[in-house]
Amino acid sequence: MADEKLDIIGREFYPEAIDEIRDREYPSLRDTTYLDHAGTALYARSLVENYSRDLTENLFGNPHSASASSQLTSSRIEDIRLQALRFFNADPDVYDLVFVPNATAGIKLVADTLRDFLAGSGQRGFWYGYHVDSHTSLVGVRELADLGNHCFTTDDEVRQWVNNEPSFKDNDDTKLFAYPAQSNMNGRRLPLRWCDQIRNLRGQTTFTLLDAASLVSTAPLDLSDPRICPDFTVVSFYKIFGFPDLGALIVRKESGHIFKHRKFFGGGTVDMVTVGHQWHAKKQTSIHEQLEDGTLPFHNIIALDSALRVHNRLYGSMSNISAHTSFLSQQLYNRLSLIKHANGMPVCNFYMSGCSYEDPTSQGPILALNLLDSNGGWLGKSEIEKLASVKAIHIRSGTLCNPGGTASLLGLSHEEMEANYTAGQRCGDEHDIMQGKPTGALRLSLGAMTSSRDIDRFVAFIAEFYAERAPLSPPMDLSMIKLAETNRFYVESLCVYPIKSCSGFPVPPGVTWQVHPEGLEWDREWCIVHQGTGAALSQKRYPRMALIKPILDLGRGFLRITGEFTTGRRQLDISLRRNDAQLVPAEIGNCQSSSSVRKSSLVCGDRVIIQVYSSAEVSSFFSDLLGVPCTLARFPPQSYSRHARTSLPPSQHPISRNQMPGSFPLETSQRATNNYSRANQGKSNPILLSNESPILLISRSSVNRLNEQIKESSIAATGLSATNNGYPMAVAANVFRANIVVAENLPHSSTSTMPYPSFSPCFEQPYVEDTWSSFTVGAQNLRFDILGSCQRCQMVCVDQLTAERREEPLSTLAKTRRVGGKIFFGRHAGLSALEDDTNETTNERVNDRTDRFIMVGDIVIPSFDIID
Repeated sequence: MADEKLDIIGREFYPEAIDEIRDREYPSLRDTTYLDHAGTALYARSLVENYSRDLTENLFGNPHSASASSQLTSSRIEDIRLQALRFFNADPDVYDLVFVPNATAGIKLVADTLRDFLAGSGQRGFWYGYHVDSHTSLVGVRELADLGNHCFTTDDEVRQWVNNEPSFKDNDDTKLFAYPAQSNMNGRRLPLRWCDQIRNLRGQTTFTLLDAASLVSTAPLDLSDPRICPDFTVVSFYKIFGFPDLGALIVRKESGHIFKHRKFFGGGTVDMVTVGHQWHAKKQTSIHEQLEDGTLPFHNIIALDSALRVHNRLYGSMSNISAHTSFLSQQLYNRLSLIKHANGMPVCNFYMSGCSYEDPTSQGPILALNLLDSNGGWLGKSEIEKLASVKAIHIRSGTLCNPGGTASLLGLSHEEMEANYTAGQRCGDEHDIMQGKPTGALRLSLGAMTSSRDIDRFVAFIAEFYAERAPLSPPMDLSMIKLAETNRFYVESLCVYPIKSCSGFPVPPGVTWQVHPEGLEWDREWCIVHQGTGAALSQKRYPRMALIKPILDLGRGFLRITGEFTTGRRQLDISLRRNDAQLVPAEIGNCQSSSSVRKSSLVCGDRVIIQVYSSAEVSSFFSDLLGVPCTLARFPPQSYSRHARTSLPPSQHPISRNQMPGSFPLETSQRATNNYSRANQGKSNPILLSNESPILLISRSSVNRLNEQIKESSIAATGLSATNNGYPMAVAANVFRANIVVAENLPHSSTSTMPYPSFSPCFEQPYVEDTWSSFTVGAQNLRFDILGSCQRCQMVCVDQLTAERREEPLSTLAKTRRVGGKIFFGRHAGLSALEDDTNETTNERVNDRTDRFIMVGDIVIPSFDIID
């Protein structure tokens, strides 16, 4: 019934059904759920086509010239300026519209100009008040308020200030009050009547600044009555139309006098300038002529003409869009509210401000929320956004550029936020939960082109992956582990990843490979860095890195790198020598002082010093292959500036045996913790360019179990088995990019001389590695400590042979291997401190007490985190 009603609503409020509009105008939305309209709307196909036709059929010159092409541009700009004013019902005799890059630029223009105006009038500055729901850009104005500022934390506090109640001391100083018409965090719509009340009750010394950028994306802004409207209003057109990237400052002309003392001037805003004497004459004909510095982005302004026309043709009016999105947001909120865990606990926790999605005057089509597990514990927003991305769902997470609204609704004091910053939290990072509280939220924002299909898909996504149900399989009998403790495993394969985030180099059977405290020899010693930012690239953003295949030619002393280009396969040889004073021809890319430059780079959030190859051949090889300006860099292993981040003792790691479907009953053990503490004694394992630890281990039986679960999920969803025809396929072990794969059984093709295990293949022990505290390998009995479990992200969905992104295995891992909102598969490991050979004072490698080697077929003897 809901879908039928929605279809009627869509046909009633739009000239045609929303699904028909989407299919024709928004091909980018096919198989995609886009719920980030508060970030930007999406542009229609016909907008781009009309704009392209406008550009190709007309000659537009610089509007500051007098040629015919320039006059055409000037004429079109003024026509479009009028169209934009009428879009907001703003009388051009009462308002002027100034084109700016975005709403933030308009806010800054008002603040800068007001300060200049007061300085020119002999005043000390202005006082600034802003609402707690303000966008970050509104908050930033407080830094320019020389007479102080105040954040209004409630609407009632604003009312008291407007009414000059005794709780607020007042004076005749100039004041600026700013607030959003709609919170960009949770869609709450604030009273527009405040502007009228402030003008009537506080007089002419208080100006109002309205941030309407979030509101106008889905609701009309009516400026028809200047008596009740703000002095200054800012909007961003890309939030309405998707394109162009352009904003506007709408000025009430009665308040335009503040711009007359503006200090800065640019080309186009003055009638005369002398350079030998500090004098200039500003243009006086209009406000926009005084403020639009330099050449306007006239092509973007011309695009606005097409945007206005197409938008009106598709949707009729902003009132239609408001009705459409209001109905959909009600449906989304109601259906998400009904999703429960098996024990009846809600999955979604919404952040609302006493408003209702049934009342579009107080609530816009934005939902802010966090998810809870069945025990009421918070789930990390970053992990949810990652999985949503794999499922082609586009949402936003974080503090949402709304620090006050986020802090107040999440219950974060400024002391807690400052403590979180000191502890490492930064904008855009993955510190999701700190001091027991979420640091941000998920945001779902609807727009004109949102349809019922988007609602259905997101609701199904939350229900499928985050509504906890009974375990799919019973826990394994503890006696199995008792038996398994007597068993041994084998190194099925070894893999080295010389270049971070590129393809691996499999160690051939029968070849011994050296192990260091920082990992396997040559592992993650190189990386590809962006030539602009210096940051290391990864497959998360550049999946084609999987097609870069490094081969270690130890006999010749080269790292041979191959890649598939449009013109065919190309090859690049890099010398393995780290400190070679001998001159080597540039074409082989020798990494020495003559061909490399030491630079700072950002690797997994760490700032490190790397050696960047300066050879043009090297940079062009990688830049051409990836389509981004980049080059190769090397991280010298002689000294360690990075250390493993997974330092939790195994028994304290979030993965415990009773937390996973089909896992073991929980038993506490101090033995593993004590062993870990004795062995490490506060030391942290050094690493090169790996994300978290020196070595990553997975087991063949766990990969096999995962593939069984992928197949089961496919059959349950489609009734068909997993195939290559659009259904999930079995994933290869290499998507997990492990250094060591262990197995209970070795393939018969192995050249190992070690004895094979006596038990049959059916005795596989999936995820038994979760219980390991350490293990020894090979004839040398090299001891490795387990440092923790490996948290997984969407990078495991990149096929390492084709570089294609898929939904699996992350989709199935999210159902079967999620603990505390995070997804785990595999174990981080490092040489035991007893095996370490680094100087604790200098962090430099010293002579090995013995060479340590590992090879395919070596016996692996684990120590279990289980009480005897």
